Amino acid sequence: MRITILAIGSRGDVQPYIALGLGLQAAGHQVQLASYARFAEFVRSYGIEFAAVGANPQGYIQALSKNVDYWRIFGDNLEQLLEDCWNCCQGTEAIIYSQVALPGYHIAEKLNLPCFAAFTNPLTRTRAFPHPLYTSSVNFGGTYNWLTYVVHEQLRWQSVRQKINRWRQDLGLSPVPFAGLYSRVQQQQIPILHCFSPTVIPKPKDWSDWAYVTGYWFLEHLPKWEPPADLVDFIDSGMPPIYIGFGSMSERNPETVINLVLDSLVQTKQRGILFSNWGGLQNVDLPDNVFLMTSSVPHDWLFPLCRAVVHHGGAGTTAAALRAGIPSIVLPFGVDQPFWGQRVADLGAGTLPIRQQELTQDKLIAAIQDVIDNKIMIDRARALSDRIRAEDGVKRAVEIIQSYLHA
Repeated sequence: MRITILAIGSRGDVQPYIALGLGLQAAGHQVQLASYARFAEFVRSYGIEFAAVGANPQGYIQALSKNVDYWRIFGDNLEQLLEDCWNCCQGTEAIIYSQVALPGYHIAEKLNLPCFAAFTNPLTRTRAFPHPLYTSSVNFGGTYNWLTYVVHEQLRWQSVRQKINRWRQDLGLSPVPFAGLYSRVQQQQIPILHCFSPTVIPKPKDWSDWAYVTGYWFLEHLPKWEPPADLVDFIDSGMPPIYIGFGSMSERNPETVINLVLDSLVQTKQRGILFSNWGGLQNVDLPDNVFLMTSSVPHDWLFPLCRAVVHHGGAGTTAAALRAGIPSIVLPFGVDQPFWGQRVADLGAGTLPIRQQELTQDKLIAAIQDVIDNKIMIDRARALSDRIRAEDGVKRAVEIIQSYLHA
């Protein structure tokens, strides 16, 4: 069966869907993954067919890092995204759409195809915890938690409702009600695959039978890939380093945060690996105990060689650190990152998250000392790793998808 995966977002957002695509291909399906053009080489390197959709994601990524309503960013080029997604789904027999891939559900409705929602975050309404974008250290109770999902869904839907309904009219579909899709999706029992570990977030009791927690969809590095020789030499030359990286996020004054991190490494006498994809690091003076990594290196290879990870709290980086069995220090910018940072801390596998605007030298030094000296945290991170590695999220997701396709 030909299956199209619509995966919109940053590289970290797209990566799990490549892993899912490989699992579906291994099960005998023909898979096409549609995303931003900049990821074409990345996707094709794994032998998956690629289709380009939408405009350049830079505005989307910048909006995320500044906690802006990024649905307005989509509003500016939504017509192109809708048209591209529609075109790439012609001839497909099933659609899987990510949490940001707005058109997937509507295209499946028009073409009368089976479809699956596939989320890297817990976006299904629950009373167990608030929406990941509304994380709080205070427990306001089940009603508040439920309402955070309703509020977010409405903010997202109302920002694109008119354009989506005009497009649906062009397709010969009836308009979506003012309140959005929730009731319709629940009535139709659209399967929802959540690609995180039940060890990290157990399935809430109030989720429906068609909402699944499959386990992570980890993408292994290609067998032909070889690590840079100078990076290997640095790792081998001393104690395991601490990795510092902030994914695709951007910041107005990145040098300030990076210099603070580097100074903290010096004061705690720790070695570090700094991934420079954050940008704007021209004025950073690297100490001798820090290696500057200028190109992406697979986390599944690198993290097990490190002592700890300092990162932004993106879902993918968080998952990789948990799988590697090393503690995290999460410095979230916003969006879902405080949620994952708090979850890591609650699991005992990292320090309490320190929001960027609250970051100080003393707080970071204390956090670094904690991940180095806290034996309970170190042991907990290793124990979680053992449980996560025993799961096979891709296999479980493929089994679920095939159970619906063959029903």
